[in-house]
Amino acid sequence: MKPLIGQLVSEAPVITDGAWGSLLLGAGLAPGELGDAWNLTHPERVEAVPKAYVEAGSRIVLTNTFRSNRITLERYGLAGKLKEINEAGVRISRRAAAGRALVFGSAGPTGKLLVMGDTTPEELSSVFAEQFEALAEAGVDALVLETMADLEEAGIAVRAALATGLPVVACMVFDSGRNRDRTMMGVTPEQAAASLTETGADVIGANCGQGPSDYIPICRRLGSATELPLWIKPNAGLPELVDGRAVYKTSPGDFAVQIPSIIEAGASFVGGCCGATPEFIRAVASRI
Repeated sequence: MKPLIGQLVSEAPVITDGAWGSLLLGAGLAPGELGDAWNLTHPERVEAVPKAYVEAGSRIVLTNTFRSNRITLERYGLAGKLKEINEAGVRISRRAAAGRALVFGSAGPTGKLLVMGDTTPEELSSVFAEQFEALAEAGVDALVLETMADLEEAGIAVRAALATGLPVVACMVFDSGRNRDRTMMGVTPEQAAASLTETGADVIGANCGQGPSDYIPICRRLGSATELPLWIKPNAGLPELVDGRAVYKTSPGDFAVQIPSIIEAGASFVGGCCGATPEFIRAVASRI
């Protein structure tokens, strides 16, 4: 276990941050617009997000770089700005943290499916390495792979992240199957934890997909297949469509009341994903 992770685990539970997209949409991001591009065009609006989480009690905040890989940026004509966008994302979160929280670099899936032949392992390795090198050079404390559904893609990303020498958090999203306990590609928590542990991740986790009560058994199952620390970030429940927009109706209090059970199930790092605003993190901090 890398020293930073060992230190944090000794102080667990550690509160991370919550949703970013919800706050950026509230700040004027248009549906379909790439929020990561705001690192260059609206840095002050982006900075308000991690700043709000630090003030709410987050000890770790992420960077606004979830989609800042070459494959995704190419769709927006921004591939040439990859390094600039990632560096700006780190700089913004560092400034917002102001020494009161650590900054972990966020990276998500590419959107291309290996099983469909959309890409190759070699291309994915190159794509992830490019983004992780930019985040590492900009000075993040660790790297977080979020919302992964394909275990092969996640493994490729972990190996690319480990090459930076930084701690690596690897998170899958469990939202599919009859019991909503598998990834879109059919991966179980046990399979994910065992595989990602073997690949070399420092922390295993899950984020997005469903609310906190459903992540209690998933956290427990992840822990049954690994001795690594666990990172859990549920949504604020499941969304409902209201006037064409996803609305999360779980209250901060109802969200926070479930967090002690997630910690009891084995989580060392807890936070929120879609719909979980700073009010949710403040309620979690108050609860635990």
